[in-house]
Parts: sequence; structure tokens; C-alpha cells
Amino acid sequence: MSNERFSRQSFLGPDSDQKIGRCTIGVPGLGGGGSHVIQQLAHVGFQNYVIYDGDVVEESNLNRLVGAKSIDVPAQTPKLHLAKMMILGLQPQARIKGFAGTWQDNPEPLRECQIVIGCVDSYQGRHELEVACRRYMMHYIDIGMDVHGQDPPVIGGQVILSSPGNLCMRCMGFLTDQRIAEETARYGKAGTRPQVVWPNGVLASTAVGLVIDIVTGWTRRALDHAYLVYDGNAGTLKESVTLRHLEVGACPHFLAGDVGDPVLIEL
Repeated sequence: MSNERFSRQSFLGPDSDQKIGRCTIGVPGLGGGGSHVIQQLAHVGFQNYVIYDGDVVEESNLNRLVGAKSIDVPAQTPKLHLAKMMILGLQPQARIKGFAGTWQDNPEPLRECQIVIGCVDSYQGRHELEVACRRYMMHYIDIGMDVHGQDPPVIGGQVILSSPGNLCMRCMGFLTDQRIAEETARYGKAGTRPQVVWPNGVLASTAVGLVIDIVTGWTRRALDHAYLVYDGNAGTLKESVTLRHLEVGACPHFLAGDVGDPVLIEL
């Protein structure tokens, strides 16, 4: 690929194109947030992908699914196909392992990744992804948004970086047993969750920025964890106040030896 292709991002470092090209990145969930993520990763130059989504395009997706067209609704175009076409349209030589289902249905390919961006909807799903990433020494970046209240509605969201050996989402106060339990109790009663395109774009862009920093180190800052909170009404993205009051020195939830497949010990 010509040097001209990435000349406008040369500030990332003299060998940044090679570092980005070598990195394998996973994206479970190719809907509103995931479609933004895929588009931006492909523009920046990522060549190796492990992606998951078993859904097809529906009418309600068209307000936020990047790459989807009206014709994709009657055609029932798989979101996985849209993501592949978006990547290959920008990176024809890309290597894509795509799976029409959840990552839990076929987790082994995800283990090839250095970084995973989770675009899943549930707290339980986030917990399971983080556990998998910790066991296989992968950086996990979580993004998500929701709308609360009615007068006026409040758009909120988060971008969280959880890296092996550093603070996890429980340490940072985002994942709790109570949240997971309440979500489980509401299962089947939650109804349609509001989603719109611009908050997904903000969160996805921020997540991709973290990925670029991890891969190239261009900001020269120590980046071992992050918890950014999005206020869609105010249009702000700030560090979570919970990080200022943390008293956790080292993560007690994932021990250094808890890597690889769990071993069954016969007694």
C-alpha cells in the first residue's frame, strides 16, 4: 500500500501503519455502535478482524446502522455482510474471520485478538466478554449507551478500557452484582431500548482512539485503564468521578494466574 494512503496520520509514528496492520482486533456486535467501530478501524488501516453478529437488517436499524440501506430491509441483509463489505471496500487485502452468531457460539477465534471492542447490550454480556479477555490477555474496550427518563430524556453512555493486570470494570464501579441481578430479573420485560446514531458515533470514535493509542503509543501516556462517561444532553465526555475515589490498588477480581482455559482438577 502506498505511503500516501496514510500520510495524514503519520503523526502516529514512523512505523504506526505496520503496527496497526499487524494487530488483530475483535468486534462482537455489529449494530449501531459496532458498525461505526468497523468503519473507523477500516479507514485507519486495520487488516485483521474477528467479528460476530447473527442479525439481519431490520427497518428499525436504519436510524443508526452505518452502511445499511433501505433495500437491505426486504433483502434481510446480514449485518455481518455489511461489515465485511465496509472493511473490504477500504482494505481489500484484509483478513476477516466473521461469524453469524454470538462470540460465545465460537469463542476460539476471538483468542487470536490483541484488542476486543465489545458492542453488546447487557451487563452479563459485558461481564462474560471481560472474563474471556482477561483469561487470554487481551485489552477489552466496552462501549454502550442508553436513554433514561422522559422530561426531557437523558442520553448517557460509557467507554471503558479494561486491560490485563490493571483495574477491571468491577474495580471501576461499572459492573456490580446488583446490576447484573436486576437485569436478569427484568429479562424479557425490558422492551425496545432507545438507540440513535450520534451517541453511538461519539462512543465508537472514542473507543477507536483508545485502540490507536494502545497500538501505537502516540500520546506517550500510561494507558492501563479508562472509564469515560458520556452526557448526550450536554455533549460532554468526561472521566468518571468514581475513578477519583477508588481505593483499589490492584485488581482483586482477576488473579495473575487465571489465564488460559480453566483446568479441571480431579480429586
